[in-house]
Amino acid sequence: MIILIPSSEGKNRIKRPMEIKFKNTDFKFMEDVEQVVRLLDLISNEDLRSIYGTSEEKAIAFHRQNQDVMNSRCWNAIERYTGVVYENLDWVTVPKRSRNYMEKHVRILSGLFGMLTPMTLIPDYKLKMNVLSLQYHWNPIITEELESEDLIIDLLPQVHRKAYTKSDNVVEVEFNVITKGKTATAGHYGKAVKGNFIRYLALNQVKSIDDFAGFSYGGFKWDGKSFIKET
Repeated sequence: MIILIPSSEGKNRIKRPMEIKFKNTDFKFMEDVEQVVRLLDLISNEDLRSIYGTSEEKAIAFHRQNQDVMNSRCWNAIERYTGVVYENLDWVTVPKRSRNYMEKHVRILSGLFGMLTPMTLIPDYKLKMNVLSLQYHWNPIITEELESEDLIIDLLPQVHRKAYTKSDNVVEVEFNVITKGKTATAGHYGKAVKGNFIRYLALNQVKSIDDFAGFSYGGFKWDGKSFIKET
């Protein structure tokens, strides 16, 4: 079983990263990352603001950081990300047995790195999955990597779901709110629920969809297809 989760735009600036540089790690998709970096080298300064969604000054800084990713020092991916999902997952309080579960079963999808395990060593960077058609760059690579899995639990937002091709072994899990009979996605709050759900999976060593019913948070409960909260 593999659990797919998204990377976060927020990153933790590690004060003292490991001495090892990314180019000296044994990352499985190193050549594919190099292709992305070469693509970045072709981008003109005029296009950077639209790619990074920031001021020109910040965009140039992010771009230079991405271009130099091979020579940048690393830290574990799970501690690099700081978004709402990761804050609620609260890795620092996850016991060793559950961390081992996550390393075996959880995969993080990233625009620059494709697919990571929690303990994969990565440098600081900023690059969304939905720019430069990166989801289509990674699609055949990630699809092939997942094709032999018996079960894939997809906790991804829609843009990340384009980074692989769904097959019969995929279960897409949604977090929805029902108000006056109308169903809508849980939005930002759904990220907090998702983080707590991932933590639940790890703490309980979950390996079957049947065990999802044991999770509840903030009024969200499993209905057999998705997590629902009625308001």
